[in-house]
Amino acid sequence: MSPDTTALRRARGGVFGTFATSGFVMGAWAAALPSVDRRLGLGAARLGTLLLLIQVVGLASMIIAGKIADRITTRGLLRWTGPATQLVLIAPALAPDYRTLLVCAALYGIGVGFVEVGLNAHSVELERHYRRPIVSSFHGFWSLGGAAAGALTSLGLTLGLGNQSILVIAALACTAAFAAFTRPLLPPPGRADGDSAAPARAGRLGVIMLGAMFVLGLGGHLIESGAIDWANLHAARVLDADDALAPLAYTVFACAMTVFRLLGDPIRARLGPGRAMLGAGTLATAGYALVLASGAVGGLGLAWAGWLLAGCGIALIVPVLFSAMGQAGGSPSDIALISISGSTGMLLGPAAIGYIADAADLTVALMVPAALAAAIAVVGPITMRRLPNSAVPETAEVRTPVAAAR
Repeated sequence: MSPDTTALRRARGGVFGTFATSGFVMGAWAAALPSVDRRLGLGAARLGTLLLLIQVVGLASMIIAGKIADRITTRGLLRWTGPATQLVLIAPALAPDYRTLLVCAALYGIGVGFVEVGLNAHSVELERHYRRPIVSSFHGFWSLGGAAAGALTSLGLTLGLGNQSILVIAALACTAAFAAFTRPLLPPPGRADGDSAAPARAGRLGVIMLGAMFVLGLGGHLIESGAIDWANLHAARVLDADDALAPLAYTVFACAMTVFRLLGDPIRARLGPGRAMLGAGTLATAGYALVLASGAVGGLGLAWAGWLLAGCGIALIVPVLFSAMGQAGGSPSDIALISISGSTGMLLGPAAIGYIADAADLTVALMVPAALAAAIAVVGPITMRRLPNSAVPETAEVRTPVAAAR
């Protein structure tokens, strides 16, 4: 039988908690980098190597994480690897030298890959039971967790705590929190809840459709990386914004994306995946167009408006892809493709835009994510329409608890 109302609500609360905890750890790690850099005397080159190592190892671990989840379930993957990943946050606080830090970074990268695949695949499993979009708000909580980490790190430093102490406290607290949040996650389909919401049979999605979803995910994350890594630089270099105003470009983008992800599920429910992708791509294209136009007219306010629109559009792309993959009957290893495309995009995007900016200029380079956004507005809806829909028709047995959980 289907999970009852209480089980669904508890599982949803657990997923919210795991996303927020994972985002908090990522934010705490980012906030600690300056102090780790100073303590170990890393320098720009070695710090860059450290960050690249996490990305590359995380990408490699995602490739196998989906296969492992197919065998031990997404809940099993999260319960085994999640708390350990949070605990590894202690490593940068205690690492005595650069080599030890590299080993710890590699371990953290492995954990990040496992946790990201597990979180996204489990959120899709939960959405199957709810039979309405709920994935987007989980991603919003990940962003809130990252913001909370930065704020609490600043508060801790203001109160006189050292960065090492803050990291150790955060690691221990997040390890306990993640372990607690994974307890109410859904049991494996077919063991406790029959076949009513079980994933479709393996092999339902063909290679062409999986490839199309991967490309859409890659494009979406390349567009996002254009904002994350280059919004502030565009304001400073192209618009000559001063040091106090330039960082607000990314702040506007990040706030818009977080808010739209928190509010995006009702929008996706009303529009459906095809029109949601059309709207997301259109908003992102319009946003980048305003950013590019701001370089011609020298308007910082116009650029901020552009990043706001881009953030609203980009916020929907990845949740729609995860949700559509789940509704099409994708297994955890299929859903992992979206995570893999994300890491690939975040790995390649900053470098690609940087090389183009070096060869031409930053305005020309930002035309690439703008063009990708326009392509998603065209190709995304077509792909959504051609995906098989494995959503099981509601029956009296499952409609009551799901409706009550709303």
